[in-house]
Amino acid sequence: MKSISIHGLDDVLDEKIKEKALRQGTSLNKTIKRLLEEAIGLKPKDTEERRQEYADLFGLWSAKDLKDFNESIRDFDQIDEKDWQ
Repeated sequence: MKSISIHGLDDVLDEKIKEKALRQGTSLNKTIKRLLEEAIGLKPKDTEERRQEYADLFGLWSAKDLKDFNESIRDFDQIDEKDWQ
């Protein structure tokens, strides 16, 4: 296997990589290899990781949120025949 060195990482990038490694419980080396594989399309991103990337845009529902939503739209399950005449 080949080894490479990456020079000139800024502090923000360095910190983000370290945070990701810590979150995943993997070494910096494994984390960087996974990032590179995902970036060039060799391995797809983990589904849960993908979901978390968009959580700030769409949010995630709790079980209670889903239950409340389903209760609020329950009336839409009923068809009123008078509406179709």
